[in-house]
Amino acid sequence: MIDPMVSTVSAFLDAHSAVIALGVILAVFVAFFAEWRPPEVVASAGAAAFLILGILTPDQAVGVFSNSAPITIGAMFIVSGALLRTGILEAASRRIVALAGNSPRAAVGAVLGGATVASGFMNNTPVVMVLVPVARRLARKLGAAPSRLLLPMSYAAIIGGTCTLIGTSTNLLVDGVAQDLGLAPFSMFEITGMGVLVALVAGAYLYIVGSRLVPARSSLSDVLEQEKKPRFIAEVVVPLDSPVIGKALEDVPVFRNPDVTVVDLLRHGASRRYSMKSLTLEAGDRVLIETPAAELMGIRESGKLAVGGREEFQPVSSRELVVVEALIGPGRGLLGRALRDLDLPSRFGVFPLALHRRGRNIGAEFEAEPLQVGDTILFEGSPEAVGRLATRFDLLSLAESSERPFRRRRAPVALATLAGIVVLAALDVLPIAALALIGAAAVMLTRCIDVDEAMASIDGRILVLIFAMLIIGAGMEQAGAVRLIVDGAAPLLRSAPPWLILACVYALTSILTETVTNNAVAVVVTPVAASLAADLGFDPRPFVVIVMFAASASFATPIGYQTNTIVYMAGGYKFSDFLRVGLPMNIIVGIATVALVPMFWPLV
Repeated sequence: MIDPMVSTVSAFLDAHSAVIALGVILAVFVAFFAEWRPPEVVASAGAAAFLILGILTPDQAVGVFSNSAPITIGAMFIVSGALLRTGILEAASRRIVALAGNSPRAAVGAVLGGATVASGFMNNTPVVMVLVPVARRLARKLGAAPSRLLLPMSYAAIIGGTCTLIGTSTNLLVDGVAQDLGLAPFSMFEITGMGVLVALVAGAYLYIVGSRLVPARSSLSDVLEQEKKPRFIAEVVVPLDSPVIGKALEDVPVFRNPDVTVVDLLRHGASRRYSMKSLTLEAGDRVLIETPAAELMGIRESGKLAVGGREEFQPVSSRELVVVEALIGPGRGLLGRALRDLDLPSRFGVFPLALHRRGRNIGAEFEAEPLQVGDTILFEGSPEAVGRLATRFDLLSLAESSERPFRRRRAPVALATLAGIVVLAALDVLPIAALALIGAAAVMLTRCIDVDEAMASIDGRILVLIFAMLIIGAGMEQAGAVRLIVDGAAPLLRSAPPWLILACVYALTSILTETVTNNAVAVVVTPVAASLAADLGFDPRPFVVIVMFAASASFATPIGYQTNTIVYMAGGYKFSDFLRVGLPMNIIVGIATVALVPMFWPLV
């Protein structure tokens, strides 16, 4: 009974493998859009489905690891990390501030130009991370909301990444898929001419029109901005004869002072932070407060509480603090956990003050909220403590810090390494993957970046996503799904003018990119576009270029591209802000791309 059933199922899968493969792809894209699980998990599940269904053999799945694109992307992550570690981007950001002066137009131009140029030669995500505090500082200097600069800056970084082969992982991935399809590899600057023209069109829109459409929004640190007077954390102790004994914290005038923030209550060496509202004070209690120095002196003079100097109690410790806004990335340790469960004050000496999520501030119970990707938290602590916390949990700092230990003496080495990769790749001395690996080894050997930092700079989630999507792409090809799509679309487009066919491919890629991750779209659409072009009698290369540009052109939503997600939270934007500014930009960039591609890559 089992064998005939297995044979029947196997025959059914063989007969309908193309439709089943399309069903798997549809389910993957729906899961991407619904955000049920992280993208790399969804893609891995889709790849597993192709193996379980027998559409793809294990050997065929393993074969995708011969694609050089993920290797190149991982190596370039390390080189980009070295540029950050040696302070090159930080120095460039300071130069932007100096050039901007007091002119709002100059400030916008400096930020947009810096983001565009830098993103052409390194991953645009760290570029945006470095420039976010620069944009915020410029905005404060000009008396404008940071949101007026952050969104255009993200768009400029995306456009800049399309100007060279190494500007974005999408370009490298499309090139890798195209090579697997038998196309000649793209050279380093093959797309630069058209990329620069598209960037000029997009830049003109952002500079003249887009920056006026961006609303003034308040982010977390804007809402909770404090005065610039120094503040300290100190322990105040309840003496044996204190009149506050037996009183609740809220009944003691000192602790009701708006300039005094009660951080923790320590009793018998144990923290009672989460139950202190229900406790009455006892002799020997130590109350951890955050307050200006003047208020601390007033508490000492009142005689009701001891601020150090009493032998029977531990001495008071105080230190100057910084307030830092940090973005929760998709890294380890924080997602799905509540701040109250992490015990950050005891472990790191850092105190969470507020939580901001999707354009709104979470209320008084924010420490009980499970954390999500994109949340921003206002932390308070010493610069060293905040730095340890950020390193441990891969937080993206949105505040400037002068404490970063840049290895400036090795900056020329990191810059020379990047220049060597670009020049040698342009001269076709070695394939880009080999040059990227050599460059990564060079910056580690010369200690531009330590090995652990280099490994941390590699976004493993992106690599998992890419490999999983390459397996899915191979499964689609093996199942005949690509041919099924092409056979269905070709008759409808055969009599259409070439520009309309290009526009349709661009529109499909762009729409998918706005709703799901761009790398996934690039892997799926590239073979479809190339096969469609060949079936209609056109050169596949211009169609591949269309996919390359459209897969990066994510402007209308904050979820299609990581830089958009970063500024979404940092600028306090609403989802509709991206539609208002980004949808016209999508149309403008799309028209420019479709018009320019045939000029650089003839269709026949």
